[in-house]
Amino acid sequence: MENTFCAFCGKSHNEVRKLIASPDGTTYICDSCIQICQEIVNENTFKKSGTTLNLPSPQLIKSELDEYIIGQDDAKRAIAVAVYNHYKRVNYNLINHNNAKRVELDKSNILLIGPTGVGKTLIAKTLANILKVPFVCVDATTLTEAGYVGEDVESILNKLYQNANGDIRKAEMGIVYIDEIDKIAKKVDSRTLTRDVSGEGVQQALLKILEGNDVSVATSSFKRAPHQETIQMNTQNILFICGGAFVKLNDILKAKHTVQHLGFENNKKHLPQTAKYQLGDGVTPDDLVEFGLIPEFVGRLPIVVKLANLDKQALVDILSLPKNSLIKQYKTIFKLDGIDLDIQPSAVDAIANKAIRLNLGARGLRTILEGTLLDTMYNYSAQNNLSKVIVTRDCIISNAKPTLVYKENNIYSKNLQNA
Repeated sequence: MENTFCAFCGKSHNEVRKLIASPDGTTYICDSCIQICQEIVNENTFKKSGTTLNLPSPQLIKSELDEYIIGQDDAKRAIAVAVYNHYKRVNYNLINHNNAKRVELDKSNILLIGPTGVGKTLIAKTLANILKVPFVCVDATTLTEAGYVGEDVESILNKLYQNANGDIRKAEMGIVYIDEIDKIAKKVDSRTLTRDVSGEGVQQALLKILEGNDVSVATSSFKRAPHQETIQMNTQNILFICGGAFVKLNDILKAKHTVQHLGFENNKKHLPQTAKYQLGDGVTPDDLVEFGLIPEFVGRLPIVVKLANLDKQALVDILSLPKNSLIKQYKTIFKLDGIDLDIQPSAVDAIANKAIRLNLGARGLRTILEGTLLDTMYNYSAQNNLSKVIVTRDCIISNAKPTLVYKENNIYSKNLQNA
């Protein structure tokens, strides 16, 4: 092999491990150039097949979230970066899956901590829509260990597979949101001898899919179908987002921030006067373990994001500003029957106040509005002579009936008693 060179890089046979000759023996290519060519082919194959994601920047992800979620700016920034890094890692691994020299990037799932009704589920669902990946939302309280009554954790992946229309590649890059994750904290004070199949047991069962492993998933949507066919699903690239209110975590964090006085006041513990404590501030893995999550489970949720309580202005904005705001939705529903819906600003203000008073968060806004409009939708939505429905502050405060405007004579009807 004297005086032989790689036709691509020009290196001689002494500078490479191996030179491979062409069929006619006139041209050679070295092992390094073969590896580079293979990587290029792999990259182009993945891009053409659509396996890699067209990934928006963190700024673009947040701006998309802003169109649907009001407030929570700090949380949305943190989530946008976390999601961007996750799927950047997915693309990197897909393109370089045959490259033995690639740097292994660890998986980072997300834990959302915040009161009910602040947008945890909506954020996860909106992320899936932005990235155009399959999405599934499950309630942790319905999960049990395999073999017990309830849904085992593998059913989560089955739902993801179904939502991906049976496309295993798409399913393996989806987003799973597990709500009420705080409800499966292990029962530290339990004195019973029964197995904790819905608490610590579920955490143990979730470890396998959170970490990233090959899991056998039934291809059928029928849970109890006999002799089900299964398929191997790798969870390495699935983004798991867990969310919960973690109410008792409040006490743990307060205790950590209390001040112990000496002398006659040594039994009094309180927060410093200047401290502005909020749920989720300074949460550490140890705090989550003390709450009841097992260390291995906490370790698989390295990114912890806190969502703040929604104030009155945020609730008012949620009612009207997002693309799919509740007021826009109800106006569309009424417009389908040719009826204009006018929810006055004073009524919007009253709805927000009522949601705060009942401690319902944004989730309670629909309940309040639905209750206010229920009789109107039942009695009048299908009538051709109804032109307009006006919701006033009294409709929210004192359960007054909405004002109705009819087409023929534009007369206002003050109530529904004659319906």
